[in-house]
Amino acid sequence: MTDQRPARLAILLSGRGSNMLALTEAVQTGVLQGLAEIVVVFSNDLAAPGIDSAAALGLPTDSLSSKGRKREEFDREVVAILQEYRPDYVVLAGYMRVLSPTFVRAFAGRIINIHPADTHQHQGLHAYEWAFDNRLTETKITVHLVDEGLDTGPVLAQRVVNLVGADTLAEVQRRGLAVEHVLYAETLRKLIKES
Repeated sequence: MTDQRPARLAILLSGRGSNMLALTEAVQTGVLQGLAEIVVVFSNDLAAPGIDSAAALGLPTDSLSSKGRKREEFDREVVAILQEYRPDYVVLAGYMRVLSPTFVRAFAGRIINIHPADTHQHQGLHAYEWAFDNRLTETKITVHLVDEGLDTGPVLAQRVVNLVGADTLAEVQRRGLAVEHVLYAETLRKLIKES
């Protein structure tokens, strides 16, 4: 990125959008201030609470329902929508869709995801449940570039979450999200500054 222009972020979500909210705060008043701007918050679920939260914050939003849609065909449409916003980075923040090769190739090397486990130990959904069910004393939050595999892209950053004494799934999630919300913004900051 050049020094004069903030990196353009497209944030994709499917649910509450807690990472989107943390990133928005980082852009407005935190470690991403002056380095990044959120050009769109996109969801594949028209009823995602995160879209309402983004709109309430005055962020541009867009959505397209993925219900009953074939992955390739849906992703082609999403790519066309996102390209209108000219993002430098596509930031997955609880986006509950496996991206097709069509999508990954359109933004190759510029799609970032956060995963609530060490991607070498657990890929896919339910990572906090996996940590809780296996009574792990710690887990790792991983920020990685997205490639055409499932959580197989190059790791950009990892941070340990201490789970000692976390005796409910809600507590495992609370501790994990606290780390996610800090690590994602810090990793994006480093990525933007180094590119």
